[in-house]
Amino acid sequence: MPESPRPGSAGHRLSWDPRRKPCIPTITADGATAHHSLCALLAQADELAAVDCASPGETIAVIEYLIAICFAAGTSPSSDKEWRTWIVDQHDLAPAAAWLDSQPDESWDLFHPELPLVQNSQLIGDLAESGTGTAQLVIEHAGDYNQHFDHHHLELDNPLPAADAFRATLTQHVYGPYGRARMSGTRLGAKVTNLAAGRLTGRIRVVALGKSLGETLRLNLYPSDGPADFLNTSWTTDGTDRRTFKEKPKPREPRSSADLHSALGRSVLLRPARGLGGQIVVDRVLIGAGELLELDPDRHLQDAVFKQANGARKPLWPSPSRALWQEAHALYSAVVSEQRTGLYARLWSLPYERKGIGAPYQMWAVGLLTNKTLPVAWTHGTYPYAPGMAGHLYRASRRGSHIAEYIADTLKNAAIVAAEIAFPAMRAADEAGQVARLDARWAFWPAAEAPFHELLDEVVDRGPEDDDPVSEPLVDYARGLLSTARTQLLQRLDTLPPNDRNHRARARAERLFDADTSGDRAPAELRGEIARD
Repeated sequence: MPESPRPGSAGHRLSWDPRRKPCIPTITADGATAHHSLCALLAQADELAAVDCASPGETIAVIEYLIAICFAAGTSPSSDKEWRTWIVDQHDLAPAAAWLDSQPDESWDLFHPELPLVQNSQLIGDLAESGTGTAQLVIEHAGDYNQHFDHHHLELDNPLPAADAFRATLTQHVYGPYGRARMSGTRLGAKVTNLAAGRLTGRIRVVALGKSLGETLRLNLYPSDGPADFLNTSWTTDGTDRRTFKEKPKPREPRSSADLHSALGRSVLLRPARGLGGQIVVDRVLIGAGELLELDPDRHLQDAVFKQANGARKPLWPSPSRALWQEAHALYSAVVSEQRTGLYARLWSLPYERKGIGAPYQMWAVGLLTNKTLPVAWTHGTYPYAPGMAGHLYRASRRGSHIAEYIADTLKNAAIVAAEIAFPAMRAADEAGQVARLDARWAFWPAAEAPFHELLDEVVDRGPEDDDPVSEPLVDYARGLLSTARTQLLQRLDTLPPNDRNHRARARAERLFDADTSGDRAPAELRGEIARD
């Protein structure tokens, strides 16, 4: 068991400063893994390839925090024109590191008794009574804060290293699911138990990636909205007007870009201890409600891709039934649209400069799949972007998704026909299960993702110098998917026992599949033709 000092007791207080401690996993330019402090990350950003945390959501949370620090330091472009200059000239981010290094030490101590970094010290009165093991802090462990889907129990004695606890806290602030906190509201107020969904929980966050961490940060900075030097270091920092928990709060508008990207979406308190090897760990945590923000789509959701849903305009959201790559065309559509704004307008404005093969940038889309209050899985995908080729990539991704969906629908229809012949006496209640036995879609969809990414890469490699870099790769893509789908259909049909009825079922399903993928209603590429759209 780690030794837990009483928080704030004289002579025993533990401190830990992420500005100085190597707390963020990274990949260096030569592909090696390392850990860097926050100051080192910003000072050496152009020498590092990327942040590489334990989950996509944790990586997004760290990038959000680095962006917030840059805004607070005043290290952000003043206009979209200056933003383009920053990208082309590889503007140095070292001033943000210098600003961070100059900040008061007490503001950056993860275990400060009154101003704990990214935490709410008001929870101290409830920590002893309601605090739990560290499983509550890590989204992948905590589930809905009650049922732990990876078998980490709330009371499991599993201390977290301080660095892991820091990153997990950042992730909670942006991705915590809605639900009910496991604490009493007697002391602070009943509303402290009402957990709202995090700022990024219900939507897809899109981050533009460059060849280095520095380029990634520059791509995602933008002209600051509001004053600099307003970073949410702690809930009780002087001069900050926080909500209370006695009544339902009115959402507040972010004061600035630094405020937005460092918003405290949860009230969190961590209890430090000494681990068996003398290292600083966290052994108990408590989580309550955090801030509620009123977000303006144009000002505060500059990376969001909007779609119509039930008559309303909402950001692209994670779907448990539709793979993220099937929505890649929505990202490119946001770039080519005449109404392009925010991140996509800035990406559109970048000058074209051919530097060998491969895309100079990537659009990384990340979302958290949830079942009501229960986190299920991270969904994410990376899609190439090259200035001057957005239109070609939009066409390739849209047609590529359409072709895959058409083939999948045909596989479903073939399974239904085969089931009707093979199981003529099946009851209505059994129909779904019998069709599922012969449905090759569940094997087809995962197999279709890699060819889709290869299609986009091929389009980029051909470059805008090619009059039509899309049509030929699309035909090759369709031919490959069709072969894969037919093989998978036959594998499913092979599970039928050999008899006359099942032979008829197999033959009928094959004929239907071949007819539907070669007929006039099929996408032109499946017939080896070029689509004219």
